[in-house]
Amino acid sequence: MNVDDLVAIDIHTHAEVSCRCPVDEFGKEFDEAAEKYFKFSKRPTIPETIEYYRERKIGLVMFTVDAEFELGRRRIPNEEIAEAALENSDMMMAFGSIDPHKGKMGLREARRLIEDYGIKGFKFHPTVQGFFPNDRMAYPFYELIAEYKLPAIFHSGHSGIGTGMPGGGGLRLKYSNPIHLDDVGADFPDMKIIIAHPSWPWQAEALSVCMHKPNVFIDLSGWSPKYFPKELVQYANTMLKKKVLFGSDFPLITPDRWMQDFEVAGFKPELKPLIFKENAMRVLGLKSKLGNKEDA
Repeated sequence: MNVDDLVAIDIHTHAEVSCRCPVDEFGKEFDEAAEKYFKFSKRPTIPETIEYYRERKIGLVMFTVDAEFELGRRRIPNEEIAEAALENSDMMMAFGSIDPHKGKMGLREARRLIEDYGIKGFKFHPTVQGFFPNDRMAYPFYELIAEYKLPAIFHSGHSGIGTGMPGGGGLRLKYSNPIHLDDVGADFPDMKIIIAHPSWPWQAEALSVCMHKPNVFIDLSGWSPKYFPKELVQYANTMLKKKVLFGSDFPLITPDRWMQDFEVAGFKPELKPLIFKENAMRVLGLKSKLGNKEDA
């Protein structure tokens, strides 16, 4: 990324509509429930998302979520996102998503995505993928990610996916308690771990893990900042000011709304450059050509 040309870096955006593969109608009830929960209906294509961010001079990290094992729904190809990032490398990065249940075939795909497509990190969603992050099944994936010194984002807390469906769509919230990432942070100290979202109802656990493990960070996506738990804002203003990152969860929440609401959420003014860009630069290994304020 040409970070000097960007006003912010959104570390949490979703690829919603593929331009290569038809929408998988199987499990469409999950989409309908999510649209009701998040109060949105417009699902942009990958190029539309990129154009939206380019107009605003905001960098973005984009990924899909591979939940084929648990939900039986085809994912958007990782390669499609990666190629879009290569074509827009001045303001975009791609993270891969591979369900750890895929084992050795998944590992082969992960290495190929890194070496052939320049994937810059990986996204896990324990609730929709149906695993605890500290399950040893997933450790070979973390070993590979650590080998290439890449970060990994983990969904945490309540899941809007499945909310309101009978039985929550069969999804278990327990998998996304961030305390399970404490084991991962301890066992893989060289892998940067990003806990995604305010982790309600386990916010204290997320703050504790982030404070205790130097390699753990928190992204602030998925909620309007107006509704952040008070303790999250308190720690972001103090002990964790270099460990919290701007993320929107686009298109569920737009960066326009997120940035507007940030101004009235109680954050200290001096945190704005850290949260909006500089902390992400450190996690992603980016440097300014004008001279970095922060070491990558």
